[in-house]
Amino acid sequence: MWMANSRYWLFQAIGWGGFTLISIFFAYSFDQLNTREQFFQVFGRLGIYVILGLVLSHIMRSVILSVDLLQKKLEKQFFYFLLITLIFSVIGSLIFMQVLQNYNLLNKREHEFLSNKVLLIASGVFNFFVYFFIWNLIYFIYHYVTKSRKQQLDTLRLESMVKELELKTIKAHINPHFIFNSLNSIRALVDENPQRAREAVTELSNILRSSMQTEKLETVPLERELGIIKDYLALENMRFEDRLKVEYEIDEDTLNQPVPPMMLQTLVENAIKHGISQQINGGVVKVISDFTGDYHELVIQNTGQLDSRVSNEEGFGLSSTTNRLSLLYGAKATFEIKQINGSLVEARVRIPVQP
Repeated sequence: MWMANSRYWLFQAIGWGGFTLISIFFAYSFDQLNTREQFFQVFGRLGIYVILGLVLSHIMRSVILSVDLLQKKLEKQFFYFLLITLIFSVIGSLIFMQVLQNYNLLNKREHEFLSNKVLLIASGVFNFFVYFFIWNLIYFIYHYVTKSRKQQLDTLRLESMVKELELKTIKAHINPHFIFNSLNSIRALVDENPQRAREAVTELSNILRSSMQTEKLETVPLERELGIIKDYLALENMRFEDRLKVEYEIDEDTLNQPVPPMMLQTLVENAIKHGISQQINGGVVKVISDFTGDYHELVIQNTGQLDSRVSNEEGFGLSSTTNRLSLLYGAKATFEIKQINGSLVEARVRIPVQP
């Protein structure tokens, strides 16, 4: 509030101070300061006019704030804007002319109008109306721009909060989704080979530790995400044994590129669930990371057939990937999944390169 009032008085000083300097300049240019009498008349009239303008404009502002005019509809604002300007112009003219008469500061033209007070006051009203109109116009434009900027900032903050909430919601779904699938894998090993099941629990704890460390982040370096994927695939290797083959084709220059945490793990999990687990002889999962132009391309290929429901993004893994990319990068990032030959499915993510 103090800052707002300080700014208001600064603008008042600049406005009326500028008006004073301009008036003095024109008085000097038109040789109205040649005699002592002219000097006192010009500066007397100017001092009264500026003080009156400053006081009345401040009262006018108080009226505008008291009736909450800035919050009304634009049509009403315009109507009241003209009405308030006219009322204070009349008040200003009446006071100004009376003070000039009392101190004998009327100019030659105003002396001629003394016989017709209506014309005298009307000329004063016109002058005050012009200046108060400009004052009010600047005041309303300033507050309109400030209000619009505040609304834009509020909208951006709201959008940011919504995006953050949506991201947290997605992450909150990813971890339970991943845990349940992993526990099912471990359960399959418990009776068959307890020793390997214990090893699988260790692998799972490594993955969960990494997941908990990254859950508060919007992005992590690819190298960190690859660590989670390797732990996950090591866990799945215990279940599928020779049925699962893993290949990596990673450009080392991409290891520092930021990616959404757990996103690749989700796609690899999807490849295992809908691809490898459906094949009697198993298959291969290939993880590729490379630069293509101004994009960082992440590709997960797996043996299998693309289910039409999966391609329509009904699965949680694919829908969460699409949503996260949209929230973080908007339309700049893309995701697609397709059958690239009779036995290979490819999920491809394109993220704009981060400098």
